[in-house]
Amino acid sequence: MVQLGTEERPLRVAIVGAGPTGFYTAEQLFKQRQLVVEVDMYERLPTPYGLVRYGVAPDHQKIKSVTAVFDRTARRPNFRFYGNVELGRDISIEDLRRHYHQIVYTTGAQTDRSLGIPGEELRGSHAATEFVAWYNGHPDFRHCQFDLSGERAAVIGVGNVAVDVCRILCRTPEELAKTDIADYALEALRDSKIKEVTMIGRRGPAQAAFTTPEVKELGELDDASVYTPPDEAQLDPLSEEALAESGDRATTRKVEIIQGYTEADSNKARKLILRFMVSPVCFLGDEDGSVGALKLVKNELYRTDAGSLRPRATGEHETLPVDIVFRSIGYTGVPLPGVPFKDSWGVIQNEAGRVIDIQSGEPVCGEYTAGWIKRGATGVIGTNKPDAAETVEAMVEDVAKGRVLEPSHPHVSAARELVASRQPVYFTYEDWLKLDEIEVERGKAEGRPRVKFCTVDEMLNALGKS
Repeated sequence: MVQLGTEERPLRVAIVGAGPTGFYTAEQLFKQRQLVVEVDMYERLPTPYGLVRYGVAPDHQKIKSVTAVFDRTARRPNFRFYGNVELGRDISIEDLRRHYHQIVYTTGAQTDRSLGIPGEELRGSHAATEFVAWYNGHPDFRHCQFDLSGERAAVIGVGNVAVDVCRILCRTPEELAKTDIADYALEALRDSKIKEVTMIGRRGPAQAAFTTPEVKELGELDDASVYTPPDEAQLDPLSEEALAESGDRATTRKVEIIQGYTEADSNKARKLILRFMVSPVCFLGDEDGSVGALKLVKNELYRTDAGSLRPRATGEHETLPVDIVFRSIGYTGVPLPGVPFKDSWGVIQNEAGRVIDIQSGEPVCGEYTAGWIKRGATGVIGTNKPDAAETVEAMVEDVAKGRVLEPSHPHVSAARELVASRQPVYFTYEDWLKLDEIEVERGKAEGRPRVKFCTVDEMLNALGKS
């Protein structure tokens, strides 16, 4: 038999998920000079780029420029994109096994973690993931509704996503109108009556997960002041000691910025309050069954046996009046049909990227994972690049040892025919480029980066595929 990974018999790889990790995985595969690789990328939405399109804040266009790197990968002759094709709906894992030597799952972490406290289900309590997807024009969240008629909002969590939500709530309509935010979200935020946003962190400023540039940017909003209560801006003795021992300059700078927010500017229309060392213990409802307040408990830090600093509740409580709450305490993965999943971690069961059978504890031949669905929702977009490289290293090792699938239809045309028979209105990468061009052109008239199509039907209609 002709050797696998040659011109005569290329290594055929299916990547399920067209976000950053999917493209980083494809890029790493194409760097394997000893192998000829053909990559077919499947995405349930018509559009590629995943979190870059639907997760990165619309006022962070510079971060979205990473798509230029992905575009170079997608334009390679041995790469194909199958958009609007969903695993479990249009194709199955068995279909993929019949057409590819290896399969990689890079579907990300698509839903939010629960707080698990009373009242979380009240009307007006929302997952930040839903709000982010809504204002970014994600087709699944187009019809979500958020009541912004009250004056007080709370964001639970102190990661970069929490900061994004706070910033979008605090920006002026004029600031937002320069971005690629979804049109319907722009109109809703234009009518927003929110005047005060409180971000809630259970530990101190030194443990906040947001980055230094993110918290610095909060102080540059056109018409919103930032305020941190002086007592919560100060580090407790354990944090001071840990920071001094680590010599972490980035965290030191982050703390300095936070401590610079202890005097609010009362001349601005909105106020953003950064709270630390407090945790919500329950949501309090009003007579209509909506969120009316959060009950908070003051925390203190203690050192665990492992040396980390953890919060624990004191007996001191307070009530924070709120009209709407966004929960932003992390993302978690969603199981894929037929793929071993570790529910407690929200990830695909794996070892260094190799999918592991839950019953036998052995690697599933030819199946791999990378990104957030592999390791959990940690790091920034670029963190997925070394993660993808680790998975590709395992894939290459298995090719060398002959541990691959033996597909009965390992040809480019066979996969294309399969997709066309199951989902006739699939999107190619060329289709995406046409859609991209239309969106950008629509934005030019308004001085915006683009005006997005926000439903699958709109995308299909724009290209005459409906």
